[in-house]
Amino acid sequence: MSETFLAKTSKRLPSIDAYRALNMLLMIFVNDLESVKGLPYWVDHAKDFEDRMGFADSIFPAFLFIVGLSIPHALNRKISKGESAIAISFGIISRSFALLLMGFFHVNLESYSRLALLPEGLWELLITLAFFLVWIDYSEAISKLNQNILRLFGVVILITMAILYKGGDTGSLETHWMRPEWWGILGIIGWAYLVSAFVYFFAKGNLVLLIIAFLAFLGLNIAVHGWHIRINITGIADGSALAQVLGGIIISIGYSRLVAQSYNAGLWLKLLLAGAASIGLGFILRPYTGGISKIHSTPAWVMICTGISILVFTGIAYLVDLKGKKKWFNLIWPAGTATLTCYLIPYFQVGFYKIFHFVYPHFLNFAWGGFVRSWVVAFAVVLIGGYLERKLLKLKI
Repeated sequence: MSETFLAKTSKRLPSIDAYRALNMLLMIFVNDLESVKGLPYWVDHAKDFEDRMGFADSIFPAFLFIVGLSIPHALNRKISKGESAIAISFGIISRSFALLLMGFFHVNLESYSRLALLPEGLWELLITLAFFLVWIDYSEAISKLNQNILRLFGVVILITMAILYKGGDTGSLETHWMRPEWWGILGIIGWAYLVSAFVYFFAKGNLVLLIIAFLAFLGLNIAVHGWHIRINITGIADGSALAQVLGGIIISIGYSRLVAQSYNAGLWLKLLLAGAASIGLGFILRPYTGGISKIHSTPAWVMICTGISILVFTGIAYLVDLKGKKKWFNLIWPAGTATLTCYLIPYFQVGFYKIFHFVYPHFLNFAWGGFVRSWVVAFAVVLIGGYLERKLLKLKI
C-alpha cells in the first residue's frame, strides 16, 4: 500500500458512521419487533422453509457489510501510526475474542434452564453488567488502578455466571453447561472480523487479492448450498459472513480510490452498477443454490443483501460525504459511534422485564401498536447510548 493511499483511507468517513447508526437503529427495532404479532408479511423474518426475505432479513448482513467498510480505514490508521504487525494482530485477535465471548454468553441464554440457581433475568443482567465493566472505554479521570479493579470485577462476575450456569430444554430435568450451539450475532461478527481483517492485513490492501478472497468465500457458499458439500471449519462455516464482510472491504477501497480522484458522476455510476450487479447475481443463483434464505445463508441471500447494502451506502455517501448532510443523522449518531453500547442496552431492558414479569399491554404487542412500540424502544435505546457516551461510558473493544 502506498503512503498516499494509507493517508487517504486512514481518515474516518462520516458516511460509514451514518450508515452504521442507521443500521444499528434498525437492528434494535427488528429485534424488539420479534415479539410483536400480526405484522405485515414483508416486515418480519422469512421462515426457514420459505424462498424469500423480509425487511428484517436484510439488517444483519448490512452490519457485516459495514464491518467490511470500516476495516481498511481502521487498520490503515494503525499502519499510518507506525504500529507493528504484532500490535495490529493482537488488536484484531483481542477484538474478535471480545465479540466471541459475548456471543457465547448470549447464545447460552437461549437454553437457560429453570433449574439454574439464578433467575434467567438476573443472569442476563449480570453478564451484561460484566460486559460493561470489562470493556468500557474508561475516562482518563479514572486512575489505572481503579480501571483494573473494575475490569477484574467484571471478569469475576463472568466467571461466576459461567460456574452457576445450567442449560436445558424446557420442562426437562436434564441440564448441561455452557456450549456453543451457535455463536450468536456477536460471535458471527467476531469470526468474520477475525478472518477478514487478517485477509486484508496480509493482502496489504491489494484489491485484486481481496476480490479473489471474496470470490473464494462466495464459491464456498455456492458449493455448500448448490452442490451440498459439507464443510465444517470453525470461523468460516459456509463462507456467507466472510463474503459479506469482504464485499464491504472491496467497496470501501474502491470508494476511497474513486473519491481520491474526485466526486463525479462516474463514481456514483460505478457504485450503482456494483449494487445492481450483485442483486442480479443473487437472482441468477437463486434457483440453483437453495433459494433466498437468511436462516440457511444461501448465496442468493448473500448477494442480494450485499447489493442492497452497496446501494444504501451509495445514497448515504452521496448525502453525507458529498452534500454534507451529516446533521440529518444527528439524532441517531450515537448508534454509529457507540454501536456496541447501543446493542447491549436492550439486554438490560429484557433482563428487568424477565425479573419483574413485565408484559406490554395487548395493543403494544400486536400489529401497528407493536410496530410503533418497537420504534419508540429503538430510539430510546439510541438516546440512552448517546447519554452514556457523553458520560464517557461507551464500550470499546
